[in-house]
Amino acid sequence: MIQRFIELGEGYSDLYELLAIARANESRLAHMLMFTTKKQNRDVCSLAVVLHPTTPGDFQPLYICREGIPVLPDRTSKRIQLFEETAQQLDKPIITISVKPSDTFAETTLYYNHLIAILRLNHLIPPMK
Repeated sequence: MIQRFIELGEGYSDLYELLAIARANESRLAHMLMFTTKKQNRDVCSLAVVLHPTTPGDFQPLYICREGIPVLPDRTSKRIQLFEETAQQLDKPIITISVKPSDTFAETTLYYNHLIAILRLNHLIPPMK
């Protein structure tokens, strides 16, 4: 099983691509995730879409817009609202997980390995085969 994060960007215009991926792959859609963190004293989040593994091939893509979406205490960001609306249309709950910011890791690859480990431990993606 190969599980890999595919980074689309930081959640500006690429958020629309993330939502299009979720809609176009509705039959393969496993989860919609929100990773919250504090980066440079700002509350931000990463939004992600997890698809079921391919058959054959056992490749599981995890599409993500990393840490570019502010989490505002007084009102919800329009980008988060769009993500919530899409999740509701696709009848998928948004799973929110609080994580360390990516800049605490020496490389982005290590950060993504950390997230994959969290998802495996919480049984949100299959274990390594």
